[in-house]
Amino acid sequence: MSDPGLLQALNSPASYARLLADVKSRIRSAQTRAAFAANRELILLYWDIGRMIGQRQAQEGWGAAVIPRLARDLKNELSGVKGFSERNIGYMVRFAREYGLLPVLQQPVAKPASEAAAPPSASKPATLQQLVAEIPWGHNVLLMEKVKDRDVRLWYLRQTLAQGWSRAVLVTMFKQGAHERQGRALTNFKARLPAAQSDLAEEALKDPYIFDFLTLEEPFREREMETGLIGHLEKFLLELGQGFAFVGRQVHLEVGGEDFYVDLLFYHLRLRCFVVIDLKKGAFKPEYAGKMNFYLNVVDDQLRHAQDNPSIGLILCQDKNRIVAEYALRDVRKPIGVSEYQLTRALPKAFKSALPTIREIETELRSVRGR
Repeated sequence: MSDPGLLQALNSPASYARLLADVKSRIRSAQTRAAFAANRELILLYWDIGRMIGQRQAQEGWGAAVIPRLARDLKNELSGVKGFSERNIGYMVRFAREYGLLPVLQQPVAKPASEAAAPPSASKPATLQQLVAEIPWGHNVLLMEKVKDRDVRLWYLRQTLAQGWSRAVLVTMFKQGAHERQGRALTNFKARLPAAQSDLAEEALKDPYIFDFLTLEEPFREREMETGLIGHLEKFLLELGQGFAFVGRQVHLEVGGEDFYVDLLFYHLRLRCFVVIDLKKGAFKPEYAGKMNFYLNVVDDQLRHAQDNPSIGLILCQDKNRIVAEYALRDVRKPIGVSEYQLTRALPKAFKSALPTIREIETELRSVRGR
């Protein structure tokens, strides 16, 4: 006999997609936290060893030569124990010096009972010293090497803990300057959403988005880009950030006997709302906001459930005039964000200015030929 409840779920793909995404998110979150907890004792051990060596060096005048000697003796006397190479012991000493004597390492970072329901300010933010004990050792070494600014390092520590970034993902996010892009989208959220949801929604969007995993060349069509993003869905979700669950592409909406199609539809697990993404080639145009407002009205009427928050829209374009976008969003009733996307990471200005121009290269080539 058929299960009526199952049939109902299958006939409501958006509802079932939310359930499946919720379950997968909880499983992955539990797995990530278990892995971090297993690393915690190792982090504390490394910190304590680094502290002991540093203290002896200061008190007894030992130099750096004690580290290779210690590494050799540990290898000989504890042959089955890994992780105590000369290089790694050096990192332990540096780790202890970076973060000092850390009594707060003894207390794990407090987490709200329900991450999805808790507003961003529900608990006191964890400090830099607390977070280093929650992050795997390889992540800590990477951040010590690459991120000198303490505030920026704190941001990456928080994001690693919240999103379960692997070391490879952390490297990618740092190279792409994720800390400079998060929460930078132009939106009307403050005027259209309650304060707690507005802050969380703004933090969920970036500007620009980097789609350097696509191999599109000009000229390309919007549908080609859409197909490419779905073909690299895992990388696309990673760039979108934590909480985005894919619902569908070219999602059909029927209004007044006419057919309409949403480019990409997501559900955000922390915001508890649908996210409509409209892909645009070229610069932002004011009429895009009106089209998105229409889509959000229909999605809220046809797909949104009673427990869902109002849907939000994200217009992705290659370029935008901020003043034009601000005017376009000013009196739009639905919450909408506008961000740019890049198919390759733009060169930093300082580096870009150091490169020779085409004219300079041609001049140099002519001078070489004339010799």
